[in-house]
Amino acid sequence: MKVVTSCSEMQIISDQLRSGRKIIGFVPTMGFLHDGHASLIRKSKEQCDVTVVSIFVNPTQFAPNEDLESYPRDIESDKLLLRKNNVDFLFLPSAEEIYPPNFNTYVEVFGLTNKFEGEFRPTHFKGVTTIVAILCNIVKPHKTYFGQKDAQQACVIKKMIKDLQFDFDLVICPTVREPDGLAMSSRNAYLTNDDRQKALLLSQSLDEAKKLIDAGERNALIIVKKMNNNFIPEKSIHLNYISVVEVDSFSEADILEAGKSYFILIAAKVGKTRLIDNVLVHIK
Repeated sequence: MKVVTSCSEMQIISDQLRSGRKIIGFVPTMGFLHDGHASLIRKSKEQCDVTVVSIFVNPTQFAPNEDLESYPRDIESDKLLLRKNNVDFLFLPSAEEIYPPNFNTYVEVFGLTNKFEGEFRPTHFKGVTTIVAILCNIVKPHKTYFGQKDAQQACVIKKMIKDLQFDFDLVICPTVREPDGLAMSSRNAYLTNDDRQKALLLSQSLDEAKKLIDAGERNALIIVKKMNNNFIPEKSIHLNYISVVEVDSFSEADILEAGKSYFILIAAKVGKTRLIDNVLVHIK
């Protein structure tokens, strides 16, 4: 695995790979890698000739009161995981490489970013779309890989790709979970043992909602209400939102219609740690 820290060097490498007709797969990350990231890498290895992984804790997607400084980092452990999964290139730029002095250009998707995560983290998606645009301009991938756990993020990036006519495909891979159902996340490292157990209520509530739908429930309000009721006794979990949305538009659903697909979304603060999760359902 070659480690690249310079934007210009990464661009030269990508140009050479493309000239050699190599298909480039790209997995952008913020590091502190886990099996969820590894699943994206494996999919890239399966579909592409060359796999590039970036590690960059992007300051522009953190609000001033968020966890930029405390975000977990372990670059040596990350390199071990990348080598184990036969990654070809690790792109490891500094903040100064990505955002040089006088940087003042941002990419922003409107509409989709005003609700759910956008409501609770107003500047988050502007930072996400900006860094994804920058990294993809540097790496020049044919395919870029994201996880379903960040469903709204994937929807926003998909819209950016379409509107700005980027020349790469977005590949969304299923959420990877711990054996007990908790969605894998770098922020799980913040959870105390007690909070870790309480956090299972998120995935358990999603499972219950899916079972309701499988049993024939089509009223989204009833599904959301039943999920909300699960959290009433648990005072240390503060819900941000629960919603059922259409997959493509991310618009809230009232009645689930046959032939359509929906995300059931949940976000909550468990102790001091904010977690998000979702489940994808297809209505027959």
